[in-house]
Amino acid sequence: MKKIFLSFLLLAGFGLLNNISAQNYKTALGVRLSSSGAMVNNSISLKHFFNDKAAAEALFSFGDPLALGALIEINQPISGSGINWYYGGGGYLAFIKTYNPNKGKNETNTNFGAQGVIGLDYKFANLPLNLSLDWKPELNIVSDINFEPSAIGFSARFTFGK
Repeated sequence: MKKIFLSFLLLAGFGLLNNISAQNYKTALGVRLSSSGAMVNNSISLKHFFNDKAAAEALFSFGDPLALGALIEINQPISGSGINWYYGGGGYLAFIKTYNPNKGKNETNTNFGAQGVIGLDYKFANLPLNLSLDWKPELNIVSDINFEPSAIGFSARFTFGK
């Protein structure tokens, strides 16, 4: 765990030292639609940049499962086209309703896991609109160990701040 944390700090440090501007908005709020049964699937997305490279994204999925996810993302521009690519990782906490036939009632199972992300991000020049397309695989660790590799998502967000 200590090695993973130190590796993450080193990776984040490289991203923070680079001076190329990777985005032209500060905060964006919108929706993320997902193609699969990932724990954090269709959700509300809030993305906030700490500087030109490093951003945090919070995801809130409501329904079943109810889930809250957080990602740290490093953003890189693609040759002045207005498109950035990004990568990062984080974790999530999810609550799934299940039926227990022995007790004859519904129960809620808590799940915790890790998630990674890699994607493309575009901010329209004359509109406060940001679109992104990403791949966000998840590894559920607690209470059921499984891997969800097919979590493709599309986000549309309203942007504000610079």
